Amino acid sequence: MDNFRSFVSVVIAALNEEEGIGPTLMEMQSVLHDSKFIVIDGNSVDKTLEIAKNMGADVLLQEGKGKGNAMSQGLRMYGSKYDFIVFTDADYTYPAEYVPQMIEILEQNPQVGMVIGNRFKSLGVNRSFKNPFYFGNKLLAFAQQVINGVKLADPLSGLRVVRSEALDGLKLKSNGFDIEAELNAIMGRRGYKIVEIPIEYRDRLGEKKLRVRDGWGIMKRIVAEGFAY
Repeated sequence: MDNFRSFVSVVIAALNEEEGIGPTLMEMQSVLHDSKFIVIDGNSVDKTLEIAKNMGADVLLQEGKGKGNAMSQGLRMYGSKYDFIVFTDADYTYPAEYVPQMIEILEQNPQVGMVIGNRFKSLGVNRSFKNPFYFGNKLLAFAQQVINGVKLADPLSGLRVVRSEALDGLKLKSNGFDIEAELNAIMGRRGYKIVEIPIEYRDRLGEKKLRVRDGWGIMKRIVAEGFAY
């Protein structure tokens, strides 16, 4: 990555992620040396803010609430300044080693608007239908294909690299965990291709925030984006 030519920023939405934010930033910094690292902090009450600042990240206090709101704030403030925006979670679940490959795909293929890490190629993911998160992801993937015309194996993956110009002039509507579904629909609607690459997926550090009930909000977003076509 020393000869990396594109301008890249890494946007991480964080809320009470003191266990994961340090390892997440350290790993990302090891593969994206000269990139801009931005943590959008949702008013954490633990040491998330302090750790991120100490590791050299730009830290912004979130103006609203929710993951989608934080990601939108990062895009609004930094999106136009960089060629590509890397989104990852603050819980150390997504290995940074895949990001250079994801960026390279975007550099070499102007018709690709976004590259996503597909967790379900990983042997570490519990694919059992007894796992409500896996089952819910598959149902939402089917819904997004039928309603939005976007076919993805892992539409809700939190590791993705977006071509910033693909979002020019756009105000994202999602405030919560529906943000990934909205980004998928936007890329399809704007005529960009989405590429998935297989990645490993690790157990999170810290408390899980996604709940089964959040699936309803994601489904509502998919339906709403269907009417936006």
